[in-house]
Amino acid sequence: MKIARSVTFGCLLVVWLLAITGCSKKETRADENKPIDEVKAEALKMNATELNEMVLKYKEALTAKQAELDKIAAKLDNLSVAEVVEVTKKIQPEMEKLAGSIAALKERFQIYFQKLKEKGGDVSGLEI
Repeated sequence: MKIARSVTFGCLLVVWLLAITGCSKKETRADENKPIDEVKAEALKMNATELNEMVLKYKEALTAKQAELDKIAAKLDNLSVAEVVEVTKKIQPEMEKLAGSIAALKERFQIYFQKLKEKGGDVSGLEI
């Protein structure tokens, strides 16, 4: 009997937690594919706190992408010239995709960053 009650309570708790998180405010994230016009329009409507949050999210995404790029570069460090050429041929599409992703994120980051500066928000430590 105690087990049945515990299982029932556990299930109800899980359902309740899912309902709460499902009904919460939509999570915004750094999106390199969001159209620039949409980013600009969104930034115009945001207050300084919201802009700061977006700048931080884009900075975090950029840091993660840079770490990926650093990992790839680290693979090339201890290779001979011939090996570097061979490996580079294989990973070039991945590096180009990563570079494009970084450029797109930076462009969107700058929009939010500039709007935050315009609204008088604290941008210290947010530069990339």
